[in-house]
Amino acid sequence: MKQAHILLDESLGIKYAIMPGDPARLDRIAKFLDQPQELAYNREFRSLCGSFHGVKILAISTGIGGCSAGIAAEELHNIGVKAMIRIGSCGALQKNIALGDLILVSGAVRDDGASKAYVPEIYPAVADLELMGLCMESARELEIPFHEGIAHSHESFYYDENDADSAYWSQKGVLGADMETAALYTIARLRGVKAASILNNVVLYGTDTADAIGDYQGGDDLTAVGEKREILTAMHAFVKLEERNRK
Repeated sequence: MKQAHILLDESLGIKYAIMPGDPARLDRIAKFLDQPQELAYNREFRSLCGSFHGVKILAISTGIGGCSAGIAAEELHNIGVKAMIRIGSCGALQKNIALGDLILVSGAVRDDGASKAYVPEIYPAVADLELMGLCMESARELEIPFHEGIAHSHESFYYDENDADSAYWSQKGVLGADMETAALYTIARLRGVKAASILNNVVLYGTDTADAIGDYQGGDDLTAVGEKREILTAMHAFVKLEERNRK
């Protein structure tokens, strides 16, 4: 059945989905796919499919925030997707994380609203162990710099306590901040779907987030390199997962 928001149905027969936030990022993803094909575009949900090393992959944008990412996760599950990898941007919460470095998120602080609508906060938001392991393996093989650890998924970009919250979670060893990972991990775990999140650092810790995001949109610095890194890491992880499933 065609889903209400992503406008896709199970006839696609695709098990793996890569999930950026920005619809424009699909243009960059398409360059790595064989025979990319546009599928649908409704609201923030733009989708296309293609193959990478012989494995069919769906790419779909989710917009900003856990609510829209959660809609995408639910509807992808409904059409038979078995594994999802978010590729997004984040602001670093540690000084040793360079621009363009990846954060492979093993777990997320559930400081969002979407995940709390599903289950109490005591329920953890964690990556699928197998899929995260394959992401780490892929990043190492590709010689991509990455950091593994926890992300802080918050609810709003400009809220007044953002700086204070960032300082607090930095002191607790949290690596970066985004707005979607906690919702994805919570929903995926409840629905029995494998999920991982790969974040590209676009903001050095202690610098202005809005200015850094503006630079990232220009696409001509280290953060654009990081975007390519997260795309390749995710796609190679899917190839490895498919190879395991075929054995």
